[in-house]
Amino acid sequence: MKIILGLFLVALALNLRAADMVKSNPSSEGTNAPAAKRSEVAIIPDATHQPVFTTNTVLIAGRRVTYVAETGMLPILKPDGTSSASVFYVAYTRADESDAATRPVMFCFNGGPGSSSVWLHLGALGPRRVKMNEDGTLPKPPFGLMDNPYSILDGSDLVFIDPVATGFSRAAKDEKPDQFFGQSADLESVGEFIRLWTTRHERWLSPKYLCGESYGVFRAAGLAERLRSRYGMYLNGLVLVSGVLDFATIDDGAGNDLPFELFLPNYTATAFYFKKLPPDLQADLPKALAEAREFAKGEYASALQQGAALSADEREKIVAELARLTGLKTQVIEDNHLRIDNDLFRKQLLHDEGLILGAYDARITGRDDDPASPYPDFDPSYAATYGPFAAAMNAYVREELKFEDDLPYEIIAGVQPWNYGAHNDYPNVSDQLASVMSQNPYMRVLVLGGMRDLVCPPDTVRYALDHMRLDPAYRTNITYATFEAGHMMYVNLPDLKKMHQVLEDFLK
Repeated sequence: MKIILGLFLVALALNLRAADMVKSNPSSEGTNAPAAKRSEVAIIPDATHQPVFTTNTVLIAGRRVTYVAETGMLPILKPDGTSSASVFYVAYTRADESDAATRPVMFCFNGGPGSSSVWLHLGALGPRRVKMNEDGTLPKPPFGLMDNPYSILDGSDLVFIDPVATGFSRAAKDEKPDQFFGQSADLESVGEFIRLWTTRHERWLSPKYLCGESYGVFRAAGLAERLRSRYGMYLNGLVLVSGVLDFATIDDGAGNDLPFELFLPNYTATAFYFKKLPPDLQADLPKALAEAREFAKGEYASALQQGAALSADEREKIVAELARLTGLKTQVIEDNHLRIDNDLFRKQLLHDEGLILGAYDARITGRDDDPASPYPDFDPSYAATYGPFAAAMNAYVREELKFEDDLPYEIIAGVQPWNYGAHNDYPNVSDQLASVMSQNPYMRVLVLGGMRDLVCPPDTVRYALDHMRLDPAYRTNITYATFEAGHMMYVNLPDLKKMHQVLEDFLK
């Protein structure tokens, strides 16, 4: 099972004259700045340049919210005070809030590693979002932006962070970019950004949250411990979206059959969506999911552990039950030794109809251009989002946020090889999360997952949380919410509405 967790200093060309005008009069130009100003000769900005400010309003839950968007760069400081990188960010603060000490602030990032924060920024949390079809499928180009009435800005200020090499964030001159390409270095640089932003904006006494998606969940768990131990910064909560804490739960390999068990309920939910289950399961999704989980942790786990020692009769029984719960043909299951990885499932469920499933969102299908190939050629769900999000961010940062640049915003950057610091082991941050929860018993954790996510199914992160060493008294601080769509559940409008309500309740 090959899993990429990224839905994810390129130089910026900033028109200083235009930026100074916006900074001195934030709302003077709105979104219709004359093209002539954008065409003037500009220089490349870095963390030494002043941020750009714009003011706007958005209607959230029927209430008008006025906010200031701050777009700029912050330095990643080395011990000697010099800068090793410039990190791009967009921060939104509510304009009518006078008491910063009681106003929450949420630091947000996606994963990859190598993904910018555009997905959470323009898909779920920010005051503007990408125009998608209501079910999250690809709209016809050209693409666009719209106000986000389900932004969480009514309940929390927001800071979207692009780690080094993503977005517009780049290593400083004479610094090697790959020094940031690793678990420890990533926590150090993103943690330093959060410390400096919090300090410069006088938010040390504000309630503070982290929101990470995909590998961003892995980052958030590590950051919570690093911020506590390095800076004494205690968080109020973590929002973990479609992520991983223990790579053993999502990456099968020799001797590791755990992912086959944990992915099974999402295969069942997907087969239900396409009406591929037998009548009794097709009539009742909760019953189908309960049966899948019970089978996965019982008979299926036992069968996988037995390997070649499994009897022919037992094997036949397991094959039949897997076919019943997944909608796959028994021969496919036999040929793959009872082990169904996500690519196999995506290829085979609708094979007879000439369709493949999305990995990030299995509800979204594409035409299979090579039926004879054992695996899908592409991910239809990623293809449905990449174009709209790329177009929207490139337009938004320049036309509305007034941050000038002639070079590309790196939606997904190449940051491999990534150093996890793990040798002959699966990377795992569960113990770090347990440690910070034990030392800060007020920190709450909200876990969000999608039933049609075939990259990081909800059962994988729940397994990691259930197996971390944590006193039962603190487990009540963990809550879960499950959604109909996939990894980026928020591109599905009903799920976006639900997500807003879940986050509102969590912040309250």
